[in-house]
This record gives sequence, structure tokens and C-alpha cells, in this order.
Amino acid sequence: MNRLAPQPWMTSPAARRVMDALDATRPGSARFVGGCVRNALLGEPVADIDIATQLTPDRVEQAMHKAGVAVHPTGVEHGTLTVVADRQPFEVTTLRRDVTTDGRRATVAFTDDWAEDAQRRDFRMNALYAARDGEVFDPSGGGLDDIAHRRIIFVGAPETRIREDYLRILRFFRFHAWYGRGDPDAAGLAACSKLKSGLDDISAERIWMETKKLLAARDPLAAMQAMHASSVFSQIFPQARGLDLLTSLVALELGQNIAPDPMVRFLSLFWKDARAVHAIANQLKMSNEERQRLNWAAKDDTPIRAGMSAQDMRRSVYEIGAGVFRDRVLLQWAGDGAAWAQIYADAGEWERPVMPVSGDDLLERNVTEGPAIGEALRRLESAWIDSDFTLDKQALLALL
Repeated sequence: MNRLAPQPWMTSPAARRVMDALDATRPGSARFVGGCVRNALLGEPVADIDIATQLTPDRVEQAMHKAGVAVHPTGVEHGTLTVVADRQPFEVTTLRRDVTTDGRRATVAFTDDWAEDAQRRDFRMNALYAARDGEVFDPSGGGLDDIAHRRIIFVGAPETRIREDYLRILRFFRFHAWYGRGDPDAAGLAACSKLKSGLDDISAERIWMETKKLLAARDPLAAMQAMHASSVFSQIFPQARGLDLLTSLVALELGQNIAPDPMVRFLSLFWKDARAVHAIANQLKMSNEERQRLNWAAKDDTPIRAGMSAQDMRRSVYEIGAGVFRDRVLLQWAGDGAAWAQIYADAGEWERPVMPVSGDDLLERNVTEGPAIGEALRRLESAWIDSDFTLDKQALLALL
């Protein structure tokens, strides 16, 4: 396991251009690091490609300009440059060590010591480096073993790593959900529980980002249960109603082969408590789209029942939209175990039609402009819905 077989992301023309540019300045000064190495060793998909280098940012920039590779100073104060070769981005970061940290951000100093750089990383499986020929380096001494056993273990003392950045508490649970197996590491879990109040100083956006990523895992229950048992969960979401509905929802998704949706899973933690959903959506500074989706599903009272007719299903989907309808059906399905499968599937396949009559059509037929048009449109739309959306424009206008 101390050598990676050739990976497409390592051998692509773009990757070779970047690594060649760095090697031309100082041979052997750059290695792939972090998620791309970890996921390749675990057999998981690789998305982002990070590179660690002994070169300082100014020398990295000079090397890229010389090679004709675009450079963007996305985090230069922490030694990170985003370089773009053949339209593919790579994050290139100078080896570094923390000088000071306040639990949210750190002041760093650059180094050329790989082991020193590894010591400031969060988990041992994230502190693995791979040379361009595939040789894997494990400065922490436990990363490869953690990969083999799918364990999430902090580099060095867990409390020290957490005090450097309290968001690592949530990352501990998120990484366990995605890559862990069995019970979470006891020392790491104890440290997360002890220092959980540090999360109060983490921005709402970062809390929400980590929570969404955790809930997007195929089966996040072990991680969520550990969060609950350690009181980390109640630290950040005291309004939540517990994990019972989430537990049923995940079992349903796995049994029915329904893709995980972190938004529905999050909603299950506060289901039908519209006031709590509204408050937590604002607290976490969600996007307008996310906030609207959660609030609407939580407060909507459109009648939905197991065994409802196809016509009633279409009426409800027309009134509230397929998204809200399916969110509600999925959570009711998880909650009562009734036969919702066909309704859920049909709602996803039915295309919401457009009312065939408009206000302009009524004006052409001498309906008085103003409230009269609105009232006439409401009556025609009601008749159209009652017909199960079968009445065409001519039939509706005849009702005038």
C-alpha cells in the first residue's frame, strides 16, 4: 500500500505540466497530498487535486509563469495558490507549520520539512503524500494503517488538533461517516465531547457546510449517533427532536435505493416543527433556495395520505410542487412505513402542466380588467384542476 498504481489524475497532461514546472525549479519538491491520495488508496472517487511543495509561494508563481500555467492567489497568506493547467485547477500549497492559532484561523510559517507539515494536518489518513511515481509517504506513521482499517484518528494529540480549529470536531464525524468503519476512535470522540463548546465560535456557514457533507454520506447513522451520545449534536442543534426519524429515513433510502438527500435528512431532525426549522435555517445562513425548501415542507398542510388516488396526487403536486410533495412523502413514508412507493415515484415522473388560459385570453373576450380577471382565472383554474387537467383552452373559455 506504500505505492499507488498510476492514477489518471496523476498522469494527466495537466498534472504533468504542473509537476514538471515545480520539479524544474527544485527536483522532488512537490507531492500530491490529502484527499486525492486518501481516496485513491481507499478506492473512492477523486475530485480535487492538492499538491504540497517545498517551494515558497513566490517561487511557485515564478515556476508556473515560466511554464505558461495560470496562477490565482486564492490563499497566498497561508501559502496556497490555485494553478490552472489545461482548464484543470490544482491547489498548490507550500509546506507550513502553525505559529499561532485561535481555534478558527492560524498564522503560519513556511518550512521544507514534510514531517512538520504533516503534524499540522487534522487526521493521519489526510497526512499522506504521494510522489508523482506513486510512492506514498506517511510522516505521521499511522496514515496507511488507518487507511487499511478505515479509522479516523487525529494526528498527534486530538485536543491539540481541535484547539487549532474547532471545526475539526465536525470533520471528525463527517470523515467517519464517509470513510470510517466500526466505532469512532475513542480518544478522538472524548476530545470532541470535551471541547464541543468551541463550536460556538465557528461561523454558521462553516457549520452548515460540514453538516451537509456529513448528511450526504451513504449511511451517516453511526457518526450521527456518536455525535448525539457525545452531546456534540445538541451543542449545535439544541432544537432537534432526536434521530429516530433520521434512522428510519436512512433505512428506507438504503432499502429502496433512494439517493441520499442531505436536505431531507436535515429536515427529519426537526420534522413538522415549522418554528424550529425557520429559526435554524436563518441561524445557519442558508441560501434562499435551501431556506425556502425546508420552510415550505415543514409548514405545508396540503392533505397527503397513503393510498391517495393518482388524481389527488396530481392535484397536490400542482398546488405545492413536486419537490415539496416528495420531501413530505419521503418523511411520512419513513415515519409510518405505509405504502408510499408508487406515489413517490409517480410524483417524480409527472410533469406539472401550465394553465392553458391567461389573462390576455380573458381580455380578448371582454372580461373587465382588474379583479374580475383574477376571479375568472381562479374559477377556470379550479375547474381545470377538477377535470384532472384535461380541459383544453377552448373548453375552459366556453365556461365563461
